[in-house]
Amino acid sequence: MSKRRVVISGIGAITPIGSTRDGLWDGLRAKRSAVRSLTRFDPSIFRSHNAAEVSDFVAGDHLEQKRAKRLDRFGQFSVIAARMAVEDAELNLAAEDRERVGAMMGTALGGVGYAEEQLAVFLTQGLRAVDATLALAVFGGSSSCNIAIEFGVQGPNSTNAMSCASGTIAIGDAFRQIRDGYADVMIAGGAEAPLAPLCFGAFALIRAMSTRNDDPGSASRPFDKDRDGFVMGEGAAVLVLEEASRAVARGAHIYAEVLGFSQTNDAHHMTAPRPDGSQAARAMRQALADAAIAPSELGYVNAHASSTPLNDPTETLAIRQILGEHVTSIPVSGTKGYYGHALGASGAIEAAICALALEREWLPPTVNLSQADAACDLHLVTGDGRHARVDHVMTNSFGFGGINAALVLRRWH
Repeated sequence: MSKRRVVISGIGAITPIGSTRDGLWDGLRAKRSAVRSLTRFDPSIFRSHNAAEVSDFVAGDHLEQKRAKRLDRFGQFSVIAARMAVEDAELNLAAEDRERVGAMMGTALGGVGYAEEQLAVFLTQGLRAVDATLALAVFGGSSSCNIAIEFGVQGPNSTNAMSCASGTIAIGDAFRQIRDGYADVMIAGGAEAPLAPLCFGAFALIRAMSTRNDDPGSASRPFDKDRDGFVMGEGAAVLVLEEASRAVARGAHIYAEVLGFSQTNDAHHMTAPRPDGSQAARAMRQALADAAIAPSELGYVNAHASSTPLNDPTETLAIRQILGEHVTSIPVSGTKGYYGHALGASGAIEAAICALALEREWLPPTVNLSQADAACDLHLVTGDGRHARVDHVMTNSFGFGGINAALVLRRWH
């Protein structure tokens, strides 16, 4: 079977800078960080006190009360972002062959934050006080399964837990399902709700997070010489992927085409990237080969750029290996300065940003970049961003365990 073209026809987003597709875009154009001192619980016992919280989210605004109560925050993010994406795509699922429609999601921690909350209930009030839905909420697979139940779709279904690359991998796997003929439509993305004391504290213990507690808004600063760690965030982004000819036939609004995807593993260390960046570079090289384009054809790279001392220069090294002589002219930005690092949801948020950047012809800047680290010598987008009509973009996601993933999108023709 020949490979089929795959497009993005719907976007749903719940992020600290905006809880809709346009809210996300408006948040980017505002060029301000959403990072604040954490309010969900008292973080004073930890070294890090900052987080990027979704402050304007009310599940009852989107779901029936009974349905909202049966889902934890992670499940609510998953289902509501998926609803937004399906509505944005104007997809009439009643008219679809639902065995040809599937759901794929990614998350690093799934419902662990809610399990932590319910453990406190168990310890103080006993077993009978524990939410009876806990067993159904805590596992990561509940994300794609709840989406399948929400829409009655019976096609390929999975939720991967590949750390901070999970959302990108979910979209890449969904792309392959359609391209290779196993599905016609896929609902794909990532969701994360990790802002609970033990989850937060675990990352604080390994000193991965910023301690710029006196200036939260500038704590996440990708590629900056004074970066000192990532800022934990939360949220979700979900895309509707669709076989191109059927999307055109039904008059769908198409944001971008998905061209290529790849993932590799460093096989090096659970937290530190491989120092030479070789496997991160291989993921990018293979994604470009899958897309059948040369590195010189890229118009923009959305970097993983977690704002950690090790990740940013290693990613720079990998990007330089791929772009070669074009590294001085192809724009790169890291957008986590806006919304922190939502772990498994980050890659999906960044894929949504890339699709919108292609359509709306504006590349977001790297906020909080006061002085670039000499080891991060890329053609960085700064200041007010950049108006640019580009044809191809690549977005990178890397995660603990040495996971590397890259996705290539194209302007829709």
